[in-house]
Amino acid sequence: MKPYSDYPFKKSDRAGRSLFIIAGPCVIESEKISLRIAQKLRALSQKHGLTIIFKASYDKANRTSAASYRGPGKAAGLKILQKVKDTIGLPVCTDIHTPDQAQEASGVADILQIPAFLCRQTDLLAAAAATGKYVNIKKGQFMAPADMRYAIEKAGPKSLLTERGTFFGYNRLVVDFTGMAAMKRLGVPVIFDATHSVQIPGGGDGCSSGNREQVVPLARAALCHNINGLFFEVHPDPDRALCDGANTLSLQAFEKNLPRFIELFETMQSWR
Repeated sequence: MKPYSDYPFKKSDRAGRSLFIIAGPCVIESEKISLRIAQKLRALSQKHGLTIIFKASYDKANRTSAASYRGPGKAAGLKILQKVKDTIGLPVCTDIHTPDQAQEASGVADILQIPAFLCRQTDLLAAAAATGKYVNIKKGQFMAPADMRYAIEKAGPKSLLTERGTFFGYNRLVVDFTGMAAMKRLGVPVIFDATHSVQIPGGGDGCSSGNREQVVPLARAALCHNINGLFFEVHPDPDRALCDGANTLSLQAFEKNLPRFIELFETMQSWR
């Protein structure tokens, strides 16, 4: 397995490793709002000297209701992501759902993301690995953390693992911090998705709900457990977001808490 320190989107700091962030809207709503969010993320990346990867989905295939907004589709969505790269200069991450999407998406995305419900799909993981890009595998809400080693075997040495909560009865997720330690022992970077972890699956009227107030406390707890990166859905106005607004962090709240996240990360690194 490739050593964690060799991942190119990592920067060394005085503690030897630095925090990295994956952030963006749940789904691409428009070119205008994507560029607006990306511009803010780039400014924060430059201000704090850390890597921020812009993430947005061109198609959210896993929706509670067929009436839910899914995104602009592959062709239009990849065009917008390419514009984010070209005009804003951030690396980008996006979901793929079928093996045939991997190659085309890899022409734009720096990281291909495997949705949690698809983390066991062998052909999908193999197709993502074949592109040579980094593969961020969301841990299934139904998966034992240690069993993610099999996903890594399928996706290869450029794998990343993201914790996003575990099913605890109907419409409920819980976060097992000991599970993050188990995944870290698998030898790849482990990311904590602070916003999907407070989602209430299917808890809304034909959509998922969420508990936004718990995003920051859970992110802090993950940092205290020596997580390698953080993942946030962010939006200028979460209450008007077209997808996952109830568990999305506002750009203002993200900006306010980012210095605190960095400080906590560096404190925990200094204790190692």
